[in-house]
Order: sequence, then C-alpha cells, then structure tokens
Amino acid sequence: MNENSIYRPEQHVIYRPKNRALQWLEVRLPILSLVHASFVDYPTPRNLNYWWAFGGILTFMLAVQIVTGIVLAMHYTPHVDHAFNSVEHIMRDVNWGWLLRYAHAVGASMFFLAAYIHLFRGLYYGSYKDPREVLWILGVIILLLMIMTGFMGYVLPWGQMSFWAATVITNLFSAIPVFGETIVTWLWGGYSVGNPTLNRFFSLHYLLPFVILGVVVLHVWALHVAGQNNPAGVEPKSKRDTVPFTPYATIKDGFLMVVFCILYAWFVFYMPNYLAHPDNSIPANPAFTPTHIVPEWYYLPFYAILRAVPNKLLGGLLLMASFMISAFVPWLDTSKVKSASYRPLYRPFFWVFAAVCVGLGWLGSKPAEGNYVLAARILTAWYFLHFLIILPLLRLIERPKPLPDSISEAIERRAPGAAVASGAAVPER
Repeated sequence: MNENSIYRPEQHVIYRPKNRALQWLEVRLPILSLVHASFVDYPTPRNLNYWWAFGGILTFMLAVQIVTGIVLAMHYTPHVDHAFNSVEHIMRDVNWGWLLRYAHAVGASMFFLAAYIHLFRGLYYGSYKDPREVLWILGVIILLLMIMTGFMGYVLPWGQMSFWAATVITNLFSAIPVFGETIVTWLWGGYSVGNPTLNRFFSLHYLLPFVILGVVVLHVWALHVAGQNNPAGVEPKSKRDTVPFTPYATIKDGFLMVVFCILYAWFVFYMPNYLAHPDNSIPANPAFTPTHIVPEWYYLPFYAILRAVPNKLLGGLLLMASFMISAFVPWLDTSKVKSASYRPLYRPFFWVFAAVCVGLGWLGSKPAEGNYVLAARILTAWYFLHFLIILPLLRLIERPKPLPDSISEAIERRAPGAAVASGAAVPER
C-alpha cells in the first residue's frame, strides 16, 4: 500500500444518547455525535508519545488566559494616569486578585513554552508535510496572533518596560518608506505613545484571544481532516494502526497536563515575578529611558534578530521574515521522509537549529554591543540558512533509513516480542 492510499477509517461507533432529552437534541442538533466522533472514537495512531500531549495543554492554557483575562479586565482601567494603580488595586484589594494576575502573567509564559515545544515537535517529526500543510500554516498563524496578543498585554501594566517596549516596537514602522511616519502616528493615536495607544492595545488584547480561539477551531478541524502525524512518520494503513482517542490518548494527555500544571503552579505560587523584568514595577516615565530595554523571554530570539543589523528597516524585515519563513517549511523541506528518526543527517541539523534559537534568546537579553552583536549576526545567518539552504539540499545528500510499512511494524521494531506486536493490545472498535 503506497502513501497515496492512506487509511481513512469511518466511524466504528454511531453515538446514540440514552437520555430522551439528549435524543431530542441529537435529532435537531447532532453536536453530541460530533464531539463523540472527534474526541472519543476518533482513530489515533497508537504510537504517539508524550510530545503529542502539548496540543491539549495549549488548549487548556488558552482557556485559562481567556477566563483570567476577562475577570482582570473587569477591574483594569485603560488610562495612562490610572493603569499602573489599577494593577496594584487588583493585586492588593480585589479578592484573589493577586492569584488572577499571576495566573495570567505566568500563564502567558507557560502558553508560549508549550507552543514552542509543540512547534519544535512538529519540525522534528515532519508534521508540516503532505497532507498537513494547511494544518501547519494555521499553527503559524496562531503563533503570530499569540505574539501580537502577548506584546499588547505586556504594555497594559504601564510600567517602565511596558512603555518603552511599546515605543521601540511601534517605532519600527517608521522605517517604512513614504508611509512609515503616518503608520506610526496612526498606531499611537497621536505623536507619542499615550492614552490612545493604551486604549487601542487594551481593546485588541481583549479581542485577539477570541480570534486565536477561532483559528484553533480551524486548526483542530484541519487536524481531524488530515489525521494526526506520528513518531514513525507513516500514515495509518489499517485498523490495527490506531486506537480510539478516548481513553488512550486522553489519559496520556491528562497525565502530562497534570505535570505541566504542577510546573505552572510552582511559578505562580513560589516565583511569580521570576520571568518578569523588575523595571516594570516602576510606573512609566517618558522622560527616563531604561538602560537596557528587553521584552519578555519568549520574544528574545526575535529581538536578537531585530538588533543583529544596525539598519532599522532591514532589522524589521528580518524580524518579519523570521516569523513568516516557518510557514513555507512544507515546501522548503523537499525530503519525502517525515520523521527525523529515519533521517540521519536532518537530525543533527535540527538540534543545531534548536541550539541556535536558544542562543538567540540568550543574546536577546544582552546589550546590543561588542561581541554580542557579532554572535547575534552569526546565529541569525544560520537561522535563515537552515530554512533556505540546508533543508532544500538535505534531500540531495541524505540517505534515509528504511521506513516501516506501517505503524504496527514501527512498534514491533522498537519492542520485538511485546504483547502489542501480536495485536493483542489493540482494541476492537
């Protein structure tokens, strides 16, 4: 069976509610059968590992951010004279306000941590390749929306770092020829970062999570159409290659979600300000520029790319290119083999690329001077070379390992003689 004859199982269980009220609803709005088909009986590759649990973790974190953000917005005042004090009011006077604020602020970091792990898992196992190109592009759009939403949220406390981060980033648009200054004035709502800017950022920060939620729905829809990728990188070809999503995948996802929530709670309750900048505890002062302006940690690799060149326009273009180039990975990586487990040359290049991204993050936290700038330029060059040169050329020189004929065979290779190899552990559906 070749790659074009992918196993597309029909639903083995037709959901029929026993409750009469639910039966009445099901006839008129079959939403329960949709949920059952998508999250209960949905055929899932039986060799998924824990790296696949971060999709569920991201959904959970998005829900946490929306709920805590809505409650915080009820007490926040989007005005330059009151924003900083309103945050202090939330922390000191609102019942459990400190918990809401820390859960939201730390939650943003946990959200990005899970997103980056999810992204690199996709790069390692080739989850962007046919037939999942649209699924991958939707994921890139979600990440871009997260970056925009997080930046606007960072401005809202109206501390020193909030104000100057807004000033620096919005000023990038002034490098656009002819229309740059007009765009900056429009973004600011005036001739400097001020109250109109804060109001606009607050409105967009409130709105964009719901846009993210809508794109996540499309992302999950595309996932269910194309099917999940798996560590072997081969498509399910028979009923023996899959298990129902519930309970097999949900138990594994639930376990890692509990572990992730322990890490999340540790930051919230024991070191909530560890990932924040101390200057943001000082009210915004337009007359005093901080010695070293840095964004949140999850923007640091992109910030290092931005500062790697002295030209503002070129730096801005490199910044945008660093976001957008990942959307073209399905076409830049021309190898037919998906999983890095069977690609002996791609695997070390992947880990070098991961190290480059970590290095850029570290350089983004350092002053833009001396050897830091030189190192940032070298790593920025490698970042783009990985996508534009290395990925297209690897297919010409790489000799992949033999692929298994099926997911079941891949499992048998890893655990010969195990009970699952005989198919005894595969439930009938």
